[in-house]
This record gives sequence, structure tokens and C-alpha cells, in this order.
Amino acid sequence: MGLLNNIKDNFSKAEFSVAPNKKLKTISADFKKAFGLNLVFYKGTKIADGDLTLNQLNQKTTKDVKTKADDLKIKASMKIGDAEKLFSDQFGVTVQIKDAEGGNKKEYDKLTIGQLSRGEGK
Repeated sequence: MGLLNNIKDNFSKAEFSVAPNKKLKTISADFKKAFGLNLVFYKGTKIADGDLTLNQLNQKTTKDVKTKADDLKIKASMKIGDAEKLFSDQFGVTVQIKDAEGGNKKEYDKLTIGQLSRGEGK
């Protein structure tokens, strides 16, 4: 069943789009609706203010942003670690994707978003 679900994730047309002008709490809520997982934004080691937009948080970080901050597309077939790295590379912000209960394990980085949303690998 796991292999079939992974194949479905690859061909799913469902994408989660992240716009830099959206508030963090809106992005997190939309991510929860799309995947059933928690998306947490950080400024340094502290959870960022949800009323900031992604662009505003980007301006408050000390990371160098390598690309222009445009919309970011995330699919269920992406690995958790790769999706988190995209946020860092594109927006210069730190995020963590956590399971539905808010837990986060280092092993999750190797799972896809679809696998974690189905509870695989927990």
C-alpha cells in the first residue's frame, strides 16, 4: 500500500503554493488543510509572529537569500527535509514541518510530505 500511495503522491496535481505576501498564520493554516501537518516558522530559535508576512520575516532574518522570493510550490511527493530547505533557500527563513500532533523527529526529513500526512514512519 505504501508504494501505491507514493506513486499517487508523484502524480497528484495537488500543489501547495506559498506566496511571499501571505501572513505566516495563513500559510500554516492552509498547509494544515492541504496536508494535515503543521508548518512552523522561526525567527532564529523562536517561533515567528504569525501576523508577519513571509516577506516581512525574510527581511528580519540574517540569512542571505539566494533567489528572488516568488511563489514556492510544494507537493506531497517532496521529502520533508527538501521542502524545509526550499524555504531557507528561497525566502531565507527557517521552518519545520511537524506531524499532526505537532511532533518532529529527525527521521521525518527522509519521509515525503504525503507519507508523514498518512502517518507512515511514525
